[in-house]
Amino acid sequence: MDLGIKGKRALVTASSKGLGRGCALALAEAGVDLVLNARGAEALEATAEEIRSRYGVEVTAIAADIVSEEGRAAVLEAAGQVDILVTNAGGPPPGMWTDWQREDFIKALDANMLTPIALMKAQLPGMIAQGWGRVVNITSQSVKSPIGQLGLSNSARAGLTGYVAGTARQVAPDGVVINNLLPGIHDTDRAASLDGGVVKAQGISMEEARAARMAGIPARSYGTAEAFGQTCAFMCSQHAAFMIGQNVLLDGGAFNSTF
Repeated sequence: MDLGIKGKRALVTASSKGLGRGCALALAEAGVDLVLNARGAEALEATAEEIRSRYGVEVTAIAADIVSEEGRAAVLEAAGQVDILVTNAGGPPPGMWTDWQREDFIKALDANMLTPIALMKAQLPGMIAQGWGRVVNITSQSVKSPIGQLGLSNSARAGLTGYVAGTARQVAPDGVVINNLLPGIHDTDRAASLDGGVVKAQGISMEEARAARMAGIPARSYGTAEAFGQTCAFMCSQHAAFMIGQNVLLDGGAFNSTF
């Protein structure tokens, strides 16, 4: 399928690895020029070079902490006005409700709610002016079905979801489409970290931890970053113009609900 976005320009944050990288690869395959961001310069440049060589699109790599005001300003200056924005950030650490203090919630809100909002506020005026734009926020299945040990993530991402619900409908008349993409467990470093916590807590092997988690997923597997990226690319395409303010769950059927 021709996504109709060849020649567009996209900013994808946290895109050196994992789901962000999967999104960047799929957009590049569709002919989109990219501005990639992550904190680690070495992994980021390796991803950028791979995309350049595979797809021949223009790729700008900016190593910076997107959560900090200074890092965000540097990324936005390098990106200029883009047509497509994909926001992504690693989730806060797991724990118990007794573990978290006010400072922990502020950090989670900064990374997983306030930073995506700041990026949208920076890019939406230009998208509105040109009459076309796409924003995909990578959030989590936890906004549909909270995960107890991920209370920091549950809280921050739910706040972003509420913001998008209203904002998406305000900018839709101007040709700007905003949606959220909600991953379940995917085979990424984040999954390895969470499974490692289970290994430590239960004294089992990594293989046993993964098998136990897969048993609770109807698809009986973890998702892949590549397939996740293709879904993201479709949500950034010309064909998604009537998809407004939606939360698209990609979790292998783990969330059990009629709607």
